[in-house]
Amino acid sequence: MHFKNKEIQLQYQGYLETKPLWTKTLNNLHQFTGYQLNYIDLFKLKINDNPRLGKLVEQFVFNELNENESINIITENLQIQNHKITVGELDCILLQNNIPHHLEIIYKFYLYDSSVGNSEIEHWIGPNRNDSFYQKYKKLIHKQLPLLYHEKTIEALKKYNLNVKDIHQKVLFKAQLFPHINDLEKDFPVINNECIEGFYIYEKELNLFEDCKFFIPTKHNWLVKPHYNVDWLSFEDFKEKLALFLNKKNSPLSWLKKNNGELYKVFIVWW
Repeated sequence: MHFKNKEIQLQYQGYLETKPLWTKTLNNLHQFTGYQLNYIDLFKLKINDNPRLGKLVEQFVFNELNENESINIITENLQIQNHKITVGELDCILLQNNIPHHLEIIYKFYLYDSSVGNSEIEHWIGPNRNDSFYQKYKKLIHKQLPLLYHEKTIEALKKYNLNVKDIHQKVLFKAQLFPHINDLEKDFPVINNECIEGFYIYEKELNLFEDCKFFIPTKHNWLVKPHYNVDWLSFEDFKEKLALFLNKKNSPLSWLKKNNGELYKVFIVWW
């Protein structure tokens, strides 16, 4: 298998193994459930360019759904336009057991910072502090899901013989979560704790791991489970590369290998 194809398969497996951020329902947001996963399935769709991570995940979702006999995808990435101005986009319209669904697809990396906001949903933030679970929740509730009922959406769906009143709305919201290293034993009541994939540390705490090896994956490979077959960096070499990220206020995801061979995902944050 060509290296690029092998890399995409690892990314796809990482996506498949990522858990939903919550189970069933969270404040009127319903997770899309009821379909069987097969972790040995290959990614079969063709990627023609170098899509951003969110678009790549969408292709992984479509590939996964296509493998399920109870699901029939009606349309993907349906652009809703009003006089040539794009109002928004519906990620996916599908039939599950002949029942129509509007599905919004989300895949996020969140870190836990209790100093942000007043509730758990507000404490989960992006690695660079420029987004959060709460912000995405509000966008889904107030913008993305209501788009289904826009007059132009109703028009666009007529060619598929779909009435919006019959369409169920769901989200497929997966996430990898990273508490601070001191919070790894903490139980989080709102989210699915099976989403925790590693931890984060501040730059000043890096010396706790000076006897370890490191690797900085590309952003697409943030999806991938850490493995040994990479070019590991010494602590000193890693610090040099890390500084390039932190100086730009960018918190990279890294793989960490301990002397006993244990592998971890860890963010080192600039803030």
